[in-house]
Amino acid sequence: MTRQTWTAFVAAFVFVGLAVLLVVVPVPFVSWSAGQTHDTLGDAGNEPIITVDGLPTYPTTGRLDLTVVSITSADAQLTLPQALLSYWLPHRDTLPRDSVYAPGKSAEQVQNEDADMMETAQDDAVVAALRADDQPVTEMPAVYSVTVGGPAHKQLLPGDLVSSVDGVETPDIASVGREIRSHRVGERIEFAVIRQRVPTKVAVTAAESSTQPDVPVVGITLGQGYRYQPQISFDLGQRIGGPSAGLVFALAIYDKITDGPLLAGRHVAGTGTITPDGVVGPIGGIQEKIAGAEKAGATVFLVPADNCGDLGGLSTEMTLVKVATLEDAISAITTLNSAARSPADVPRC
Repeated sequence: MTRQTWTAFVAAFVFVGLAVLLVVVPVPFVSWSAGQTHDTLGDAGNEPIITVDGLPTYPTTGRLDLTVVSITSADAQLTLPQALLSYWLPHRDTLPRDSVYAPGKSAEQVQNEDADMMETAQDDAVVAALRADDQPVTEMPAVYSVTVGGPAHKQLLPGDLVSSVDGVETPDIASVGREIRSHRVGERIEFAVIRQRVPTKVAVTAAESSTQPDVPVVGITLGQGYRYQPQISFDLGQRIGGPSAGLVFALAIYDKITDGPLLAGRHVAGTGTITPDGVVGPIGGIQEKIAGAEKAGATVFLVPADNCGDLGGLSTEMTLVKVATLEDAISAITTLNSAARSPADVPRC
Protein backbone atom coordinates (compact mmCIF):
# COMPACT_ATOMS: atom_id res chain seq x y z
CA MET A 1 0.00 0.00 0.00
CA THR A 2 1.44 3.34 -1.04
CA ARG A 3 1.72 6.27 1.32
CA GLN A 4 -0.95 8.19 -0.60
CA THR A 5 -3.32 5.22 -0.45
CA TRP A 6 -2.76 4.82 3.28
CA THR A 7 -3.41 8.53 3.87
CA ALA A 8 -6.63 8.40 1.85
CA PHE A 9 -7.74 5.30 3.78
CA VAL A 10 -7.13 6.98 7.15
CA ALA A 11 -8.90 10.16 6.03
CA ALA A 12 -11.91 8.17 4.85
CA PHE A 13 -11.98 6.23 8.13
CA VAL A 14 -11.84 9.45 10.16
CA PHE A 15 -14.56 11.02 8.02
CA VAL A 16 -16.85 8.01 8.45
CA GLY A 17 -16.15 7.99 12.19
CA LEU A 18 -17.00 11.69 12.51
CA ALA A 19 -20.16 11.20 10.46
CA VAL A 20 -21.25 8.36 12.74
CA LEU A 21 -20.58 10.51 15.81
CA LEU A 22 -22.68 13.33 14.37
CA VAL A 23 -25.56 10.94 13.89
CA VAL A 24 -25.46 9.17 17.27
CA VAL A 25 -24.03 11.65 19.79
CA PRO A 26 -26.82 13.67 21.50
CA VAL A 27 -26.75 17.46 21.60
CA PRO A 28 -28.20 19.65 24.41
CA PHE A 29 -31.27 20.82 22.49
CA VAL A 30 -34.95 19.93 22.20
CA SER A 31 -37.28 20.25 19.23
CA TRP A 32 -40.65 22.02 19.24
CA SER A 33 -43.24 21.42 16.54
CA ALA A 34 -47.00 21.74 16.05
CA GLY A 35 -48.96 19.13 18.00
CA GLN A 36 -52.49 17.84 17.65
CA THR A 37 -55.52 19.93 18.56
CA HIS A 38 -58.31 18.78 20.87
CA ASP A 39 -61.91 20.01 20.67
CA THR A 40 -62.77 20.87 24.29
CA LEU A 41 -66.49 20.92 23.40
CA GLY A 42 -66.26 17.39 22.05
CA ASP A 43 -65.61 13.90 23.41
CA ALA A 44 -62.57 11.83 24.29
CA GLY A 45 -63.63 8.31 23.40
CA ASN A 46 -67.23 8.06 24.52
CA GLU A 47 -67.05 10.66 27.29
CA PRO A 48 -67.22 14.47 27.08
CA ILE A 49 -63.88 16.18 27.62
CA ILE A 50 -65.62 18.56 30.03
CA THR A 51 -68.54 17.44 32.22
CA VAL A 52 -70.65 19.89 34.26
CA ASP A 53 -72.88 18.78 37.13
CA GLY A 54 -74.89 21.03 39.42
CA LEU A 55 -75.61 23.73 36.83
CA PRO A 56 -77.90 23.87 33.80
CA THR A 57 -75.97 23.32 30.57
CA TYR A 58 -76.87 24.32 27.04
CA PRO A 59 -76.08 22.97 23.56
CA THR A 60 -72.92 24.24 21.88
CA THR A 61 -72.02 24.46 18.22
CA GLY A 62 -68.70 24.66 16.43
CA ARG A 63 -65.27 23.61 17.71
CA LEU A 64 -63.09 25.09 20.43
CA ASP A 65 -59.62 23.62 20.12
CA LEU A 66 -56.86 23.61 22.68
CA THR A 67 -53.47 23.52 21.01
CA VAL A 68 -50.28 21.83 22.12
CA VAL A 69 -46.64 21.73 21.16
CA SER A 70 -44.99 18.42 20.33
CA ILE A 71 -41.68 18.50 22.17
CA THR A 72 -38.74 16.16 22.62
CA SER A 73 -39.56 14.25 25.81
CA ALA A 74 -37.47 14.64 28.94
CA ASP A 75 -36.10 11.11 28.59
CA ALA A 76 -35.14 11.47 24.90
CA GLN A 77 -32.22 13.15 23.15
CA LEU A 78 -31.69 14.92 19.81
CA THR A 79 -28.74 14.28 17.54
CA LEU A 80 -27.11 17.16 15.67
CA PRO A 81 -28.83 16.37 12.32
CA GLN A 82 -32.21 16.20 14.09
CA ALA A 83 -31.59 19.51 15.83
CA LEU A 84 -30.53 21.19 12.58
CA LEU A 85 -33.54 19.77 10.73
CA SER A 86 -35.88 21.11 13.42
CA TYR A 87 -34.20 24.52 13.19
CA TRP A 88 -34.54 24.77 9.41
CA LEU A 89 -38.03 23.32 8.86
CA PRO A 90 -41.03 25.69 8.99
CA HIS A 91 -43.26 25.77 12.08
CA ARG A 92 -40.58 24.08 14.16
CA ASP A 93 -37.94 25.36 16.54
CA THR A 94 -34.85 24.17 18.37
CA LEU A 95 -34.28 25.35 21.92
CA PRO A 96 -31.51 24.80 24.49
CA ARG A 97 -32.49 21.81 26.61
CA ASP A 98 -31.83 23.61 29.90
CA SER A 99 -34.35 26.33 28.96
CA VAL A 100 -37.10 23.71 28.79
CA TYR A 101 -36.06 21.06 31.32
CA ALA A 102 -34.35 22.08 34.55
CA PRO A 103 -31.01 20.27 34.94
CA GLY A 104 -31.09 17.33 37.32
CA LYS A 105 -34.81 16.59 37.05
CA SER A 106 -35.89 13.12 36.05
CA ALA A 107 -38.44 12.45 33.32
CA GLU A 108 -40.90 11.35 36.01
CA GLN A 109 -40.46 14.63 37.91
CA VAL A 110 -41.06 16.60 34.72
CA GLN A 111 -44.21 14.62 33.94
CA ASN A 112 -45.54 15.07 37.48
CA GLU A 113 -44.90 18.83 37.38
CA ASP A 114 -46.62 19.12 34.00
CA ALA A 115 -49.60 17.16 35.34
CA ASP A 116 -49.78 19.44 38.39
CA MET A 117 -49.73 22.54 36.16
CA MET A 118 -52.51 21.11 34.01
CA GLU A 119 -54.62 20.38 37.09
CA THR A 120 -54.06 23.91 38.40
CA ALA A 121 -54.99 25.33 34.99
CA GLN A 122 -58.23 23.36 35.03
CA ASP A 123 -59.08 24.49 38.58
CA ASP A 124 -58.38 28.13 37.71
CA ALA A 125 -60.38 27.84 34.49
CA VAL A 126 -63.41 26.61 36.44
CA VAL A 127 -63.28 29.58 38.81
CA ALA A 128 -62.75 32.07 35.97
CA ALA A 129 -65.67 30.66 33.96
CA LEU A 130 -68.04 30.61 36.94
CA ARG A 131 -67.16 34.19 37.78
CA ALA A 132 -67.66 35.26 34.16
CA ASP A 133 -71.20 33.83 34.43
CA ASP A 134 -71.74 35.55 37.82
CA GLN A 135 -71.96 32.20 39.62
CA PRO A 136 -71.16 32.33 43.36
CA VAL A 137 -67.54 31.54 44.22
CA THR A 138 -66.20 31.88 47.77
CA GLU A 139 -62.51 32.46 48.44
CA MET A 140 -61.08 30.38 51.27
CA PRO A 141 -57.60 29.59 52.60
CA ALA A 142 -56.43 26.23 51.31
CA VAL A 143 -53.68 23.83 52.34
CA TYR A 144 -51.10 24.04 49.55
CA SER A 145 -48.50 21.58 50.87
CA VAL A 146 -47.83 19.45 53.94
CA THR A 147 -44.34 18.76 55.32
CA VAL A 148 -43.56 15.04 55.26
CA GLY A 149 -43.05 13.87 58.84
CA GLY A 150 -44.41 17.17 60.23
CA PRO A 151 -47.26 17.51 62.75
CA ALA A 152 -49.95 17.70 60.04
CA HIS A 153 -48.54 14.88 57.90
CA LYS A 154 -51.40 12.51 56.93
CA GLN A 155 -53.80 14.70 58.93
CA LEU A 156 -54.24 17.73 56.69
CA LEU A 157 -54.07 17.21 52.95
CA PRO A 158 -53.23 19.50 50.01
CA GLY A 159 -56.51 20.98 48.75
CA ASP A 160 -58.21 21.08 52.16
CA LEU A 161 -60.18 24.32 52.52
CA VAL A 162 -59.75 25.71 56.05
CA SER A 163 -63.01 27.16 57.38
CA SER A 164 -62.02 27.57 61.05
CA VAL A 165 -59.29 26.89 63.62
CA ASP A 166 -60.47 25.93 67.11
CA GLY A 167 -63.91 27.26 66.27
CA VAL A 168 -62.66 30.66 65.08
CA GLU A 169 -63.64 31.37 61.48
CA THR A 170 -60.67 31.86 59.14
CA PRO A 171 -61.82 33.73 56.03
CA ASP A 172 -58.31 34.35 54.72
CA ILE A 173 -54.76 32.98 54.84
CA ALA A 174 -53.56 35.48 57.45
CA SER A 175 -56.28 34.49 59.90
CA VAL A 176 -55.21 30.83 59.80
CA GLY A 177 -51.64 31.82 60.64
CA ARG A 178 -52.80 34.03 63.51
CA GLU A 179 -54.87 31.27 65.06
CA ILE A 180 -52.02 28.75 64.85
CA ARG A 181 -49.60 31.21 66.48
CA SER A 182 -52.06 31.91 69.29
CA HIS A 183 -51.32 28.41 70.62
CA ARG A 184 -48.34 27.04 72.50
CA VAL A 185 -45.95 24.36 71.32
CA GLY A 186 -47.43 20.97 72.20
CA GLU A 187 -51.02 22.16 72.25
CA ARG A 188 -53.73 20.45 70.23
CA ILE A 189 -55.21 22.55 67.41
CA GLU A 190 -58.50 21.59 65.78
CA PHE A 191 -58.98 22.47 62.11
CA ALA A 192 -62.38 22.48 60.44
CA VAL A 193 -61.77 21.83 56.75
CA ILE A 194 -63.75 21.02 53.65
CA ARG A 195 -62.16 18.00 51.97
CA GLN A 196 -63.55 16.78 48.67
CA ARG A 197 -66.70 18.83 49.42
CA VAL A 198 -67.18 17.08 52.80
CA PRO A 199 -66.81 19.05 56.08
CA THR A 200 -64.16 17.36 58.23
CA LYS A 201 -62.47 18.08 61.56
CA VAL A 202 -58.78 17.35 62.04
CA ALA A 203 -56.70 17.65 65.24
CA VAL A 204 -52.99 18.50 64.96
CA THR A 205 -50.47 18.90 67.80
CA ALA A 206 -48.33 22.01 67.31
CA ALA A 207 -44.55 21.59 67.15
CA GLU A 208 -41.78 24.11 67.66
CA SER A 209 -40.50 26.02 64.64
CA SER A 210 -36.99 24.98 63.62
CA THR A 211 -36.04 28.61 63.03
CA GLN A 212 -38.01 30.45 65.74
CA PRO A 213 -37.93 28.95 69.25
CA ASP A 214 -41.29 28.73 71.05
CA VAL A 215 -43.21 29.54 67.85
CA PRO A 216 -45.83 26.84 67.12
CA VAL A 217 -46.07 25.34 63.65
CA VAL A 218 -48.06 22.48 62.12
CA GLY A 219 -46.01 21.95 58.95
CA ILE A 220 -48.26 23.32 56.24
CA THR A 221 -48.15 26.07 53.64
CA LEU A 222 -51.30 27.87 52.62
CA GLY A 223 -52.61 29.26 49.35
CA GLN A 224 -55.80 30.73 47.95
CA GLY A 225 -58.62 28.24 47.52
CA TYR A 226 -62.17 28.48 46.20
CA ARG A 227 -65.49 26.94 47.13
CA TYR A 228 -68.40 26.59 44.70
CA GLN A 229 -71.32 24.26 44.18
CA PRO A 230 -71.00 22.92 40.59
CA GLN A 231 -68.80 19.91 39.92
CA ILE A 232 -66.79 20.27 36.71
CA SER A 233 -64.49 17.48 35.57
CA PHE A 234 -62.06 16.99 32.69
CA ASP A 235 -61.10 13.91 30.70
CA LEU A 236 -58.79 14.49 27.76
CA GLY A 237 -58.32 10.79 27.18
CA GLN A 238 -54.54 11.15 27.20
CA ARG A 239 -51.71 12.77 29.10
CA ILE A 240 -51.35 16.46 28.29
CA GLY A 241 -49.40 18.67 30.67
CA GLY A 242 -48.69 22.31 31.33
CA PRO A 243 -50.81 25.39 32.03
CA SER A 244 -51.41 26.72 28.51
CA ALA A 245 -54.93 25.32 28.00
CA GLY A 246 -56.42 27.45 30.78
CA LEU A 247 -58.06 30.04 28.53
CA VAL A 248 -59.67 27.48 26.22
CA PHE A 249 -60.93 25.40 29.15
CA ALA A 250 -62.53 28.49 30.69
CA LEU A 251 -64.21 29.41 27.39
CA ALA A 252 -65.52 25.87 26.92
CA ILE A 253 -67.04 25.82 30.41
CA TYR A 254 -68.54 29.27 29.89
CA ASP A 255 -70.07 28.16 26.57
CA LYS A 256 -71.61 25.10 28.21
CA ILE A 257 -73.17 26.95 31.17
CA THR A 258 -74.54 29.98 29.31
CA ASP A 259 -77.61 30.03 27.10
CA GLY A 260 -76.94 30.33 23.39
CA PRO A 261 -73.96 28.85 21.51
CA LEU A 262 -70.99 31.18 22.01
CA LEU A 263 -69.14 30.03 18.89
CA ALA A 264 -72.19 30.01 16.62
CA GLY A 265 -70.71 27.17 14.58
CA ARG A 266 -67.23 28.67 14.23
CA HIS A 267 -64.02 26.67 14.48
CA VAL A 268 -61.99 28.57 17.08
CA ALA A 269 -58.63 27.63 18.58
CA GLY A 270 -56.48 29.32 21.15
CA THR A 271 -53.97 29.14 23.95
CA GLY A 272 -52.99 30.98 27.10
CA THR A 273 -52.74 30.50 30.83
CA ILE A 274 -55.53 31.86 33.00
CA THR A 275 -55.90 33.07 36.57
CA PRO A 276 -59.00 32.63 38.72
CA ASP A 277 -59.68 36.32 37.99
CA GLY A 278 -59.74 35.61 34.26
CA VAL A 279 -56.39 37.19 33.34
CA VAL A 280 -54.78 35.52 30.32
CA GLY A 281 -51.01 34.95 30.37
CA PRO A 282 -48.40 34.16 27.68
CA ILE A 283 -47.19 30.71 26.71
CA GLY A 284 -44.36 29.14 24.71
CA GLY A 285 -44.48 27.81 21.17
CA ILE A 286 -47.11 30.26 19.93
CA GLN A 287 -46.19 29.96 16.24
CA GLU A 288 -46.18 26.16 16.39
CA LYS A 289 -49.61 26.19 18.04
CA ILE A 290 -51.00 28.55 15.40
CA ALA A 291 -49.65 26.24 12.69
CA GLY A 292 -51.30 23.23 14.33
CA ALA A 293 -54.63 25.06 14.62
CA GLU A 294 -54.58 26.17 10.99
CA LYS A 295 -53.80 22.61 9.88
CA ALA A 296 -56.84 21.42 11.88
CA GLY A 297 -59.09 23.90 10.05
CA ALA A 298 -59.57 26.65 12.64
CA THR A 299 -60.48 30.09 11.27
CA VAL A 300 -59.99 32.11 14.48
CA PHE A 301 -57.09 31.88 16.92
CA LEU A 302 -57.06 33.52 20.35
CA VAL A 303 -53.57 34.87 21.10
CA PRO A 304 -52.51 36.02 24.59
CA ALA A 305 -51.79 39.75 24.35
CA ASP A 306 -48.25 39.26 25.67
CA ASN A 307 -47.49 36.79 22.85
CA CYS A 308 -48.33 39.20 20.03
CA GLY A 309 -44.69 40.27 19.88
CA ASP A 310 -43.68 36.66 19.12
CA LEU A 311 -45.46 36.49 15.76
CA GLY A 312 -42.78 38.11 13.59
CA GLY A 313 -42.58 36.52 10.14
CA LEU A 314 -45.75 34.49 10.66
CA SER A 315 -48.13 34.10 7.72
CA THR A 316 -51.63 32.76 8.31
CA GLU A 317 -55.13 33.18 6.92
CA MET A 318 -56.70 32.78 10.37
CA THR A 319 -58.04 35.78 12.28
CA LEU A 320 -55.58 36.29 15.15
CA VAL A 321 -57.45 37.85 18.06
CA LYS A 322 -55.51 39.52 20.86
CA VAL A 323 -56.90 38.73 24.32
CA ALA A 324 -55.73 39.84 27.76
CA THR A 325 -58.68 38.45 29.74
CA LEU A 326 -61.40 35.85 29.48
CA GLU A 327 -63.88 38.70 29.03
CA ASP A 328 -61.83 39.89 26.03
CA ALA A 329 -62.15 36.47 24.43
CA ILE A 330 -65.91 36.26 25.05
CA SER A 331 -66.42 39.78 23.72
CA ALA A 332 -64.31 39.17 20.60
CA ILE A 333 -66.16 35.98 19.68
CA THR A 334 -69.50 37.69 20.26
CA THR A 335 -68.38 40.55 18.00
CA LEU A 336 -67.36 38.13 15.25
CA ASN A 337 -70.84 36.60 15.42
CA SER A 338 -72.61 39.94 15.10
CA ALA A 339 -74.01 40.72 11.67
CA ALA A 340 -73.67 44.43 12.45
CA ARG A 341 -69.94 44.16 13.17
CA SER A 342 -66.94 43.12 11.09
CA PRO A 343 -63.76 41.16 11.93
CA ALA A 344 -61.93 44.51 11.92
CA ASP A 345 -63.83 45.40 15.12
CA VAL A 346 -61.95 42.82 17.22
CA PRO A 347 -58.44 43.53 18.60
CA ARG A 348 -55.75 41.93 16.45
CA CYS A 349 -52.12 41.05 16.98
